[in-house]
This record gives sequence, structure tokens and C-alpha cells, in this order.
Amino acid sequence: MAHLLLAVIYLSFISLGLPDSLLGSAWPSMYRGFDVPVSYAGVISMIISAGTVISSLQSDRLNRKLGTGRVTAISVGMTAAALFGFSVSSSFWMLCLWAIPYGLGAGSVDAALNNYVALHYASRHMSWLHCMWGLGASVGPYIMGAALSGGAGWNMGYRYISLLQIVLTVILVVGLPLWQMHKSVEDEEGEQAGPPLTLPQIFRIPGAKAVMGAFFCYCALEQTTILWASSYLNLCKDVPAERAAGYAGLFFIGITVGRALSGFLTIKLSDSQMVRLGQGIAGAGIFIMLLPLHEYAALAGLALIGLGCAPIYPCAIHSTPDHFGADKSQAIIGVQMASAYVGICLMPPLFGLIAAHISAALLPVYLLAILAVMVVMHEAVLRRGGKAPEAR
Repeated sequence: MAHLLLAVIYLSFISLGLPDSLLGSAWPSMYRGFDVPVSYAGVISMIISAGTVISSLQSDRLNRKLGTGRVTAISVGMTAAALFGFSVSSSFWMLCLWAIPYGLGAGSVDAALNNYVALHYASRHMSWLHCMWGLGASVGPYIMGAALSGGAGWNMGYRYISLLQIVLTVILVVGLPLWQMHKSVEDEEGEQAGPPLTLPQIFRIPGAKAVMGAFFCYCALEQTTILWASSYLNLCKDVPAERAAGYAGLFFIGITVGRALSGFLTIKLSDSQMVRLGQGIAGAGIFIMLLPLHEYAALAGLALIGLGCAPIYPCAIHSTPDHFGADKSQAIIGVQMASAYVGICLMPPLFGLIAAHISAALLPVYLLAILAVMVVMHEAVLRRGGKAPEAR
């Protein structure tokens, strides 16, 4: 039964990744039909991110009331409905409307599943699960591309992903009894924890602000690299635009392969050691990008940044119950997710302003500054949030 539940959770993580890269891959085919500027993709993205922040902050309350299994099934169902809504949208305002359940569903399931795995499974599973997210995020654009190249249009691309999400929702509903195997542990934790923690109470927990800062910086680093790597290669390394777009995929290769390898390394290394290792590798990649070398050095640096990012997010999440206690982990993970999405919303556009008004060549400097703050915040978590957990 435990292995069957784990298989369901793995499927859920693939499901989490499937929609994440759809908007970017479909938007060039969408915006002209809606007669809106290309920049309006940012409006939809902001609505989705805002919904994700809100639902992440409510994850503790929802999980205590409904349980992880129900929250996951409802959230995936909401995402499936939102994706189907995208596929039948005939105007931009309809996309904005459907972006609300899209974001609300994504935030709830992300926080719920991450906390469940952190509580009940070894660190290697967290790394491999996030590798499955990368697999889903990679497959999504291929499905959209197949729909576009086959003449079906972007609508059908969204509909295909929606159908996959509907199938997963059915699997999750049928598999709800599987989640009962850990119910006694969750009930005991819930009784010890009392009512859901409020934001002021969470902020007063030693290390909570530091861990929020660390997650803000991690996602700022990851998403800024994803958004601006192609432009940096094109503008600063004289790589042709079409090649630069393909080379930017090296980051995704690094992060996906890295998370697969991290699962094995966590058998010997603790979560905090894995985070530090990732920060060191990412720093080496950024330093290589800073050097005035051939474009291939920049490509190697980009791949190293992805490889370094690989263990940071899953291992930092997995260590949350050890640092803050199982009774507080859902609340802490909720604010971690919210902080991460605030970083996604704010920091990549901020570099866009820097690139426009100063120079895109400052990308490695910008990334290095974010990484430095992340390192300081993570070390503060280790000092204030409790003893660093051992490998398990």
C-alpha cells in the first residue's frame, strides 16, 4: 500500500509540472487572436502567482480540515477545470478569470504534497519527486507543440493537458483510502498543534523569517535564470537568438539530471549538506559566467547553475519538519511556498529593468547577489531553526 501511495504522489508531481510551462510555449500563438500586446502574458502569470500565494498561505488551515488526500484531489480537479476553461476561452478577460482557480489549485497541492512527503518519506524521494516535476514541465511544451504543429491549435493543447489532469483527479479520488495509512500520525500531530497558526504567530517562530528569505532567493535565482538566460547569451555572448533559445534548455537539463542524482546523494548526505553543496555548485556556475571566456564557458556555467539548483529546493523543504517540528511544518511550508512565488513575481522583472536601463551583462552579478543572500538566510535557519537533520 505504501508503494502504491508513493506512485500516486509521483504522478501528482508530474501533474504539477505539466501546466507550468504551457503559457510560455502557447502565448506566441495566443496573443494575436485575443488582440492584446505580447506583454499581457505577464498579467495572466501574475494572477496565477497571486492565487498560488493565497492558497499556499491557507494550506495549513485546509490540510487540518480536509487532509492531504482530499486537498490534493480537489486542487488537481481545480487545475483541470481551469485548463479546460483556458481551452474554451474566446477573450483575454476569460483567460484572466480561469487563471484564478489555476493559481489557487496549484498552491494548495504544492504545499500539501511537499509537507506530506517531508513528514513521511526519506529525502531521496523528495529529490526524485521534484525530478518528476521537471519531467512534467518538459513534457507540457511538447504536447502543446504537437497540438500546434498538427493544426489543432493552442486550445487543444490546453485541452489535452486538462484531460490528463481529469484522469489524475479520478485516480486521486479512487485512491483516497491510501492516505489513511498515515492518518493516525497526522491526527496526533494535529491534536498537539491546536488551531492553525496565524501569520504573526508563524513570523515569531525562530528561523521562520530566514527560511522565507531563503525560499524567496532560491526561486528568484531559478526563475531569473530561466527567463533571462537566452537574452544574456544573445546580447552578451553574441549567440544567435535561435541557438540561444535552445541553449537555455541546458539549465533544465542540469536541474532535472541533478535532482535524479541528488536522490542517491541524500542517502549519504544530510539535507543541509545537500543545500550547501548545491549552493557551491551554483556559485561556481555563476562565477564561470562572469569570466570573459568563449560562449561555451557560459553554457557550461548555465548547466552548472541548474545542477546546483537541483538539490536546494527539495532538500530545504524536506528539512522543514526537522528544523521547526512536525506540528508546525505545514504552516511553515505554506509560507515558504508563498515567499517563493513572491520571489518569482518580483525579481525576474526587476532584472528586466536593470537589463533595459543598464546592461544585460549584469545577469551573473545579479544572480551572485541573490545567491549570497540565500546562503546567509539558510545558515540563519540552521542556527535559529534547530539542529541540522542527519541524512536518512
